[in-house]
Amino acid sequence: MLVAVAGGNLQGVEVAYLARKAGWEVLVVDRRAGVPAAGLADRFVQLDLRREEAFRKLLADVDLLIPALENDAALASLTRCARSADVPFAFDPSAYAVSSSKRASDLLFDRSGIPCPAAWPHCPMPVIVKPSRDSGSANIKIIREKDALKAFLAKAGGEWVVQAYIEGPTYSLEVLGNPGDYRVLQVTDLYMDDVYDCKAVVAPSLMPAELVSGFEKISRKLAGLVNLEGLMDVEVIMDQGELKVLEIDARFPSQTPTAVYHSTGFNMLEAMGGLFLTGKSPAAPDCDNTRGVVYEHIRIAGGAIAFSGEHIMSDAGPLHVVEGFFGADEAITNYTAGRAAWVATLIISGNDRREAYQKRARVLENLKQDFGLTGRVATL
Repeated sequence: MLVAVAGGNLQGVEVAYLARKAGWEVLVVDRRAGVPAAGLADRFVQLDLRREEAFRKLLADVDLLIPALENDAALASLTRCARSADVPFAFDPSAYAVSSSKRASDLLFDRSGIPCPAAWPHCPMPVIVKPSRDSGSANIKIIREKDALKAFLAKAGGEWVVQAYIEGPTYSLEVLGNPGDYRVLQVTDLYMDDVYDCKAVVAPSLMPAELVSGFEKISRKLAGLVNLEGLMDVEVIMDQGELKVLEIDARFPSQTPTAVYHSTGFNMLEAMGGLFLTGKSPAAPDCDNTRGVVYEHIRIAGGAIAFSGEHIMSDAGPLHVVEGFFGADEAITNYTAGRAAWVATLIISGNDRREAYQKRARVLENLKQDFGLTGRVATL
């Protein structure tokens, strides 16, 4: 089966990686040369996705089209091209329209009684300030004084969401299916860097079982509220024993699907593809028999090792997969022998979390010894 991946940045890396695991042939298309996912593709084409006639020609032999970007104009072009070429398009535009706007999502949470951080001015300082339309951690700010918040909002253009800033463990869960027939997948633990970008995903989660059940219920409810047809990611934070929804994303996410794949054997992309090709929801993964997995981003430069969010992978050029990378199961990396500065996403597994953590320690020690690295090893 040939799958076309529209977009070659980090979402594209995730899709291409899991497509290869499914045994599919991968075509990556992006307007820029040298994008990260280009190195994981069987074929890469540099093309502006808004050039609809040229893109339709690429779809002649494609079995499934998957968007891996968040540009509204490009998504509209893809929708038209898929329709005219009669190619299944793994995308739900109406659910995405809600999830891609933090303001629209928050209004949905409020109307539907979904627990979420209190909005300003009905919350104490400090607050977290997020642009309504930006993805993930982009341009997020923590503001601790009312005068500073007032000054920021007076100068800032665009639409911003202001909420109570909560410190606590963060979790992710994907839900997949069609209205009335949803599957919840595996809860994962998220670890953030100092700019609130996810630097590591660990599975299985340490979330108590009774809270997992509540998280699954919330996720199914949210899927129903947006009439989801496809896949959606739900992110929550623990606040004094209660889970509060931070955001939803009705698109194929990055990071968590690969962690879930190595923990459960469930390929989220293959399952989503099957949903759009057949209309039937797949069986849920077996989350009672899982492996421990650490999925983590590192940067090597200047003789030091640093642990950062996934943004460090965006400008790394074409990436490739290396098995047995310094003791890790795999790495998605731009490393080549003799290169002084490079990045990698380490994928490390064990029979359980403890064994995965022990293996991680060995991998990082191998890296430090082989490259003579300095720098504190981040704890998870």
